[in-house]
Amino acid sequence: MELQKKLDHIFKQIEKPGRYIGGEVNSIKKNIENIETRMAFAFPDLYEIGMSYLGMQILYNTVNKRENLYCERVFAPAPDMESLMKKEGVPLFTLETKTPLKDMDMVGFTLQYEMSFTTVLNMLDLAHIPLLSKERGEEFPIIAAGGPCAFNPEPLADFMDMFLIGDGEELLPEVLELYAQCKKENLSKREFLERACKLEGVYVPSFYDFEYNNNGTIKSLCKLNENAPEYVLRNIIPETESLDFPVKPVIPMVEAVHDRAVVETFRGCTRGCRFCQAGMIYRPVRERSKDKIIELAKAQIEATGNDELSLLSLSTSDYSDFHDLTLELMDYCKSNNVSLSLPSLRIDKFAFEVLNKIQEYKKSGLTYAPEAGTQRLRDVINKGVTEEDIYTSVEQAIELGWRHIKLYFMIGLPTETEEDLDGIAQIAKNIIDINKKYNGPKGGRFRLTVSVSNFVPKADTPFQWERQNTPEEFEAKHRYLEQRLKIKGVTFNYHDSYTSVCEAVFARGDRRTGKALLKAHQLGCRLDGWSEHFYPEKWKEAFKSSGILPEFYAYRERQEDEILPWEHIRCGVSKKFLMSEKHKAYKGATTSDCRYGCVGCGINRRVDCKLEGIYG
Repeated sequence: MELQKKLDHIFKQIEKPGRYIGGEVNSIKKNIENIETRMAFAFPDLYEIGMSYLGMQILYNTVNKRENLYCERVFAPAPDMESLMKKEGVPLFTLETKTPLKDMDMVGFTLQYEMSFTTVLNMLDLAHIPLLSKERGEEFPIIAAGGPCAFNPEPLADFMDMFLIGDGEELLPEVLELYAQCKKENLSKREFLERACKLEGVYVPSFYDFEYNNNGTIKSLCKLNENAPEYVLRNIIPETESLDFPVKPVIPMVEAVHDRAVVETFRGCTRGCRFCQAGMIYRPVRERSKDKIIELAKAQIEATGNDELSLLSLSTSDYSDFHDLTLELMDYCKSNNVSLSLPSLRIDKFAFEVLNKIQEYKKSGLTYAPEAGTQRLRDVINKGVTEEDIYTSVEQAIELGWRHIKLYFMIGLPTETEEDLDGIAQIAKNIIDINKKYNGPKGGRFRLTVSVSNFVPKADTPFQWERQNTPEEFEAKHRYLEQRLKIKGVTFNYHDSYTSVCEAVFARGDRRTGKALLKAHQLGCRLDGWSEHFYPEKWKEAFKSSGILPEFYAYRERQEDEILPWEHIRCGVSKKFLMSEKHKAYKGATTSDCRYGCVGCGINRRVDCKLEGIYG
C-alpha cells in the first residue's frame, strides 16, 4: 500500500500516467497465491513502443494460458517518471500487480535493437537489482534476454544469467516450468541454470569464457561447466498453424505507435538479402493457412474494436496465397469500416489489383525498398529487384492515383561507389518524371520521400565479415546525396552516423564491449534509440575510458578464419553458406529465392529433425 500511495502522488505529476497504471482491457490479473513462477516481460523502451510489439503480446498470451505461471509487463519509464521514481525511492515495478521487479522470479528482456542495451541496464538499476550477474545473490531474480540481438549475446553476457535463442512460444514456458520445479526442490540459481542450459536454445554465459590473441581477436572459447553444450542450437518451432495466437491482445492505455489489430501471416523469409539478419535467423518460412489468418483477423477485430488490420511478415506479398487472402480480407474490412495495412510489400511482386482495391477506400502512401541505386549493387546484396521492377511498379501506382511514394535505400554497402549514390538520385528524378507524364508538367500534389539508412554489418549474415563506413564517410555520402536530391517534390531523410557506429560495435562486439555499455550507463545513457536522448559525446567518452575502439569493432574487416564472438550460437544457417554468399556478392552473382528450390543454407540439416518435411 505504501508503494501505491507513492505512485498515486507521482502519477499526478507526470505527462502520461497511462503508461504505468496497468489495468488495460485484456490485461491479465491472477491470484498470486496459485502461481509457481512469476515473470516480468521487460521491454527496454517506452510503453507506446513496447505495446506495438507483437512478440510481447504472443508470449504474454502463451505464458498466461498456464494456470501456474504469470507473465506481467514492464517498460522503460520516460525521463519525467524516472526522475520522480528516484526522488521518491520507488523501484521499477510491473504493470499488472505493481510488484517491484526485484521480487519477481525472473525478469526477461526482449532485445530488438542494439541501441536499447543501455536501457536494459538502466531498468535493472531502477529496479535496485545489481547489474553484473556475478554480484546478484540468491535473493535476486533470474535475469534473462531473448530476441534477434540475442544471436550475438556477448556484449550483454556479464549482465545476463541466461539467454533464450530462437522461437519463444514453447521455450519460455518450458524454462518457467523448470524454474518452478527447481524452486520446489530448493535448488540454487546455479543448479537451475545447469538444468536450463540443456534445453535447446538456452545459453548461460557464465558457463563459458574467451581467450584472446595479442591482436585482440578471439583465440578460443572455453567451457567452464561440464553441463554446458559445446554450442547452442537456436530453438525452432516447426510450424505456426497450430500455435496459439492472441486474439484478445492487451489494448494500450496510451496510444501506441502501431495501434491496430495484427496477424502474423508467416515467419521467416526466403529472399536471402545479404545484409539482412532477420532473413537468415528466422528461416525456414512457416506459413499459416489463409483460412486460419482470416479467422484470427476477424476474432481480433471483434475482440478489440480496432479500425485497422495489419498483416505482419518480413515480406508480406511473398505469402503463397497473397492475392486471395488480401481480397477476402478487404471485403471483410470494407464491410466493417476497417482499413487494411500491408507493410513489407515487394517492389517486384506487387499485386496491383489488390492495391487498387485498397485505394478505393483508403488513401495512403506506398513504400518501396530498392536498397541500392544501381543494378550492380542490388545484385551484390542479392536484392532480387530490377530497374524494370522499380519503374513498372511506380508507373502503375501513379496511374492508379497514388500520390505519395517512399523509397528506402542503404548506404555504405560493400563495394559501393559514387556511381551507386548517383543511381539513388537518378531513380528519384525518373520517378518525378513518370509522375509528370501522368499528372502534367507541374506534377500535381505528388510527394516522393527518399530515406537512406547506414549499413551495419550483423551477425549471421553474409556481410558479417565486412567493415562499416566511418562516421566521416557516412556524412560525406549524406552531403553528396543532399546535393543531388535537390529535386522539386523530393524530400531526403538520413540516419545519424554515430548511432550506426554504436549499433555496429554491439552488433558484432565480443564480451569485452560490456565494459563500454557499463560506462555509458554510468554516464547517463539510456533510450538511445531516440535522437533526443542520444548523446554521441557520452558514447565517445564511454568507448575511450573503457578501452573499446570502434576502429576494431565497427570499421575493421574480419578475416574469414577469425573466430567470431557469436560462433557458439547456431542459428541453423551454416557458416559455409554465409561465406559462399559473401564470395558471390563480390562477383555480383545472385542466389535464387529458396521457395523455388533449396539453396543449401543448412537449415534443413538440423540434427534434431524438427524441420523434416517442412521445406523443400
